[in-house]
Amino acid sequence: MPRGSNLEEMSKQLFQIIGISDNPGQELCRDAEAVIAQGKVFSGGKRHYELMRDRLPQDAQWIEITVPLTDVFKQYKGHKEIVVFASGDPLFYGFAATVQRELPEAVIKVYPTFNSLQMLAHRMLLPYQDMHAVSLTGRAWKDFQDALINGEKLIGVLTDHTRTPRAIASMMQEYGYDNYSVTIGECMGNPDCEKVTTMTVAQTMFYDACSPNCLILQMTESRGRLMGIPEERFELLDGRVNMITKMPIRLATLAALELGRRHSFWDIGFCTGSVSIEARLQFPHLVITAFEKRPEGENLLLTNSRRFGAPGINGIIGDFTELDLTVYPAPDAVFIGGHGGHMADMLEQINNVLLPGGVIVFNSVSDESAAMFREGIERIGKRITSCTRIAVDEHNPILIMKAE
Repeated sequence: MPRGSNLEEMSKQLFQIIGISDNPGQELCRDAEAVIAQGKVFSGGKRHYELMRDRLPQDAQWIEITVPLTDVFKQYKGHKEIVVFASGDPLFYGFAATVQRELPEAVIKVYPTFNSLQMLAHRMLLPYQDMHAVSLTGRAWKDFQDALINGEKLIGVLTDHTRTPRAIASMMQEYGYDNYSVTIGECMGNPDCEKVTTMTVAQTMFYDACSPNCLILQMTESRGRLMGIPEERFELLDGRVNMITKMPIRLATLAALELGRRHSFWDIGFCTGSVSIEARLQFPHLVITAFEKRPEGENLLLTNSRRFGAPGINGIIGDFTELDLTVYPAPDAVFIGGHGGHMADMLEQINNVLLPGGVIVFNSVSDESAAMFREGIERIGKRITSCTRIAVDEHNPILIMKAE
């Protein structure tokens, strides 16, 4: 709720946001009814208008909420008070948060009702205080994929016309997350078409759900995840075991990168994808961009990501030194797994996009490559802060070099 004196509030734009369900005959609280009766300018999506048009005052002005939202907010200018209809609780992945972001000085009053996930939990008689909720409504997969990797036992999912129950189930099946039951709530709150159905992930892949809908996933068995994947379990480049970062080296490298406090990680020269996959599984919050020059890397990364349940790694195929790096999320952690003799140029490019406080780690297999890294780091004005020497079995020692 807004803060500040009444005089301050009177000088600001007022948004009164009313949460509604899909029930055409729904009852609103007395305060919400009074807001509608006194309102002049109203706003909402097309579906909200269909539900509420018969309740609007005769001379009501309607501003439809469509993308891009910049056009919608331009229409809001010049109106002192606006009544907005939103689905469920406007503060739960709702329009109230959008107003807060776009118009931080605006006064907001909210009149919520149950959101669709709450209603679905009610129909299931499911205590949902521990439910991990994610929205795929106009959003990327990442938050949902993070929840799967983290092994959340109860996941509530808001869908849209693209990320449908079928699409969600297909992605889960692709990466081995079939260890959930899926309960689909269709048209929640509408007595004419509400439907609740529980099925397996495989069955959901072939189910056409009515829209709008939402999902509640309940874990049926723990999938588990390894900390340190043995290299023999990866699909290898031409079967060459020496082309993969060995598991102890991989874990020590991730420790040097301090990924628990990073946000965007670049893996340069990913080959089999072992470092990126290990990082994705241990630090799901990361945005991971992996680069590889060899075209075979694309299929290797996809195969191994599916094998170990690591969706969401953005694999880029091409010569790193020739790419426009500004189009990718700027990194605060970089691992150089291969340099192709272009260490100096590569470090210059990394330095141009590396975020303040970022770290670069390189695993050297020879004195020559270690010297190249030292010289390149000095040239970009950074310093090497640690070197760890590790030998695994009969393999040559590896020097894990960290620069900050």
